Amino acid sequence: MAKTDDTDERVVAAQLGRPPRGIHAIGHRCPCGNPDVVTTEPRLPNGTPFPTTYYLTCPRASSRIGTLEASGLMREMQDRLTAEPDLAGAYRAAHEAYLADRAEVGAAGGHDVPEIEGISAGGMPDRVKCLHVLAAHALAAGPGVNPLGDEVLERLGAWWETGPCVTVEPE
Repeated sequence: MAKTDDTDERVVAAQLGRPPRGIHAIGHRCPCGNPDVVTTEPRLPNGTPFPTTYYLTCPRASSRIGTLEASGLMREMQDRLTAEPDLAGAYRAAHEAYLADRAEVGAAGGHDVPEIEGISAGGMPDRVKCLHVLAAHALAAGPGVNPLGDEVLERLGAWWETGPCVTVEPE
């Protein structure tokens, strides 16, 4: 994970349309060079527990994922978790990896967050609730860690091909 600098934080603010909260590091960079996933602290600066360790920031990728969610893909994936034991096992392993990553981030930042212990994100390990989180996890962790996140990324196509989703002026 790469630490953020002022430019990264301004890019993320432009992507989100608001100031970012609790950034620990850049979780992944888009091929265009911008951050597209931030790794967040498990406790936000205002004290709120925040289970979403990997947060997708790219508005283009987010929009495409919204279209996938509206298509019924989450329901299809949920049904497959019941029908495919190997997929369910790999998804449970992704949940465990997510929890381990969050514990590492929390330890590095001095955050113990018992309120969200055992809770990952995106519905893991038994449901499919948010494709954005699954894709963010797959980008940050790399291929082969989150099987459903990998599938989402395969369906997205090259969202970066037209160039950066946002640009910020140098300070």
